[in-house]
Amino acid sequence: MDAKLARGFTLVELIVVILLLAIVSAYAASRFSGRGDVAAAVLQHQVVSVVRQVQVNRMQSNIEVSAALASNQNFTLDVETRCVGSEAACSQRSDSRSDWVSSDLVHFSSTPSAPIRFDLLGNPIGSAASGASISITSSEETCEVNINAQGFVSLGGCS
Repeated sequence: MDAKLARGFTLVELIVVILLLAIVSAYAASRFSGRGDVAAAVLQHQVVSVVRQVQVNRMQSNIEVSAALASNQNFTLDVETRCVGSEAACSQRSDSRSDWVSSDLVHFSSTPSAPIRFDLLGNPIGSAASGASISITSSEETCEVNINAQGFVSLGGCS
């Protein structure tokens, strides 16, 4: 029997095919598992950015507290179930604005309940005067963003 007549795959060819199938299946499995496991941690950083932006908008306004709160919704932080941002941005949800974040993968809540208002120094006022906390809850974990009484915005833990 001639060696050229024997047809089949070599061991190296079989190993290469198995490795390629393993790589493709690992990629496909990660795509099917979704983004829920990292959604809260990623959105935590976005929420910090949005809170700081609303604070800076308020600090740069130079409008008295009563006039600012009555006339402009850009200076009030709103925390809704699916949106965190200025009241104006969460109601419009326009991609041209950068002062809001929204996701269908998580649930937002705040303590004390929103809206959170700031004075000209960026300190929370009203019911949030002693500080506030925003929770970002996904199916996998819950992350916190904290605002202390002096207006410092920090990442809380994730559990």
